[in-house]
Amino acid sequence: MTYPQKAVRVRPRGERGPLASVALHGTLIVASLISIFPIVWLILTSLKPRDGWLSTELELFNSPSLGNYGRVLTETAFPTWLLNSVIVAGLSMLLGVFLAATTGYAISRFRFPGYRGVMWLLLITQMFPVAILIVPLYNLMASLHLLNQIPGLVIAYMTVAVPFCAWMMKSYFDTIPQEIDQAGMVDGLSPFGAFWRVVLPLARPGLAVTAFYCFMTAWGEVAYATVFMSQEEKRTLGVGLQQFVGQHWSDWGLLTAAAVLIAVPAAAVFLLVQRHLVTGLTAGATKL
Repeated sequence: MTYPQKAVRVRPRGERGPLASVALHGTLIVASLISIFPIVWLILTSLKPRDGWLSTELELFNSPSLGNYGRVLTETAFPTWLLNSVIVAGLSMLLGVFLAATTGYAISRFRFPGYRGVMWLLLITQMFPVAILIVPLYNLMASLHLLNQIPGLVIAYMTVAVPFCAWMMKSYFDTIPQEIDQAGMVDGLSPFGAFWRVVLPLARPGLAVTAFYCFMTAWGEVAYATVFMSQEEKRTLGVGLQQFVGQHWSDWGLLTAAAVLIAVPAAAVFLLVQRHLVTGLTAGATKL
């Protein structure tokens, strides 16, 4: 007499079991809570009444206040710092995108005397930390009378952003067939016209990453801004916020409110380019 054997389900390779799925999702939830906790703490502290951050009671839920934001905007030089940072970051983004795109296109499409030297130069300049470059850049800016001048700070940021972005744009342009350039020139475009009107629109994801990187390089930078901008009216946000933290005291109400306000423009730029970021960062990765 034979008994029917019970069918055993074989789990396909790569399929997770119930316990593994629960553990994975639980880990992701815990990691997400840990990552957003500083942001939540920052926002809650900024909404507490003046000096409310000194108290351990949950005063936020009793009397939330925008007083810290009012003090930041009316009792400090925050608006001036914000304007300076917007100008510096905006110019750095525009010039950085233009220089990185034209440089990346040139080294991607043309072979010229010194080509390998330019490639090595773009790589080597990324190996030096900011601290090493401050002294020579300061001497250069002083000789050109660009200290406490926005153009001088923008040039300093270009030395950081452009080499990396040019190399990245070169890799992205390598993924665009050269036949597209040739087709544009057959239709009567000049080499620059083919780049500007045909190739550049196809490189929007790479340009988005470049714009975001150049903007963030200038927006939150402190070292260059501290050295090159010593005058009060020329300070940017990174330098100005240091006034809220002293040797024997710290006004966390002002500091957290200012930090939230600083994050708004950066978040806006991110939202504008975020749909292109993944494509721009991964395109051309295999052609480096």
